[in-house]
Amino acid sequence: MADVAPTEQAGARHERSALLESAVAAAVLGTAAVVAGLVSGSAVVLFDGLYTVAGIALVGVSALASRAAASRPGGRYPFGRHAATPLAVVVQGAALVATLLYGAADAVGKVLAGGSDASPTTMLVYGGTSSVVSALVAWRLRRRSGGSALVDAEVVSWWAGAAISVGVGLGGALAAVLQAGGRDAAAGYVDPVLLLVVVLVVARLPVRLLRDGMHELLEGAPPPEVDAAVRAAVDAARTAFDLPEPLLRATKLGRRLYVEVDFVVEPGRWDVDDEDDVRRAVVDRLRDLPLDVWATVELTADPGLTA
Repeated sequence: MADVAPTEQAGARHERSALLESAVAAAVLGTAAVVAGLVSGSAVVLFDGLYTVAGIALVGVSALASRAAASRPGGRYPFGRHAATPLAVVVQGAALVATLLYGAADAVGKVLAGGSDASPTTMLVYGGTSSVVSALVAWRLRRRSGGSALVDAEVVSWWAGAAISVGVGLGGALAAVLQAGGRDAAAGYVDPVLLLVVVLVVARLPVRLLRDGMHELLEGAPPPEVDAAVRAAVDAARTAFDLPEPLLRATKLGRRLYVEVDFVVEPGRWDVDDEDDVRRAVVDRLRDLPLDVWATVELTADPGLTA
């Protein structure tokens, strides 16, 4: 077994810095949205603010997960705590789904009550400003991601927020047009109906977080690009040493990549030094991956030991 990612601690510090930046942006924008929503009576603006403010608590969860994942293996956790990363992603996805359900229930209630008296001007101004800010934060975090699942989850959340804000702005414009045409009753339905539409459009993003986080927690196959790199490394070693097709297993937990390679060879032909050479050939080719790689490469003459 080998650890081939000596820069993991630096990556964790960079990750936490990006998460802190996301939290500060969420605090500023979310507070402004909640105030605007309460003053204007707009359910969709208030929802956008609550969605953003909820992200602050979720960033805290992500930061704790980042610190736990960066801790060294030992004691009660001999393999480290890298599962904290996908667990935090699942928590974030579940919390965002719960927020969307709240928004949908609120929208249905206002539709049944005959609409709302939301201010179209507030919706338009807030929606335009918030969408630009959210998109800029998402773009900046994407550039700072460095392959971090936690930062990528924040990027998803900010893009979702940008989509909500675009909808808010468009709804404000539509409500203003309806009011100008003397259709105040119809304008009252724009806010809650828009909220329902936004919930439906954004729902796939937190669902994706849930799916990806659960995939890692259940030790699923790594992402296609990582899987391809692992297979290329193993194939190169197999060709160099004229070895048979191995049994290859790989899974990713946060920044940790586990690789297990078992070659079934002829009895009496290979010794420990040969096995070490094969192991080095595989591990050396995995050093460029931006992950903490734990690789186990074994040669055995007993197929039963590979099960």
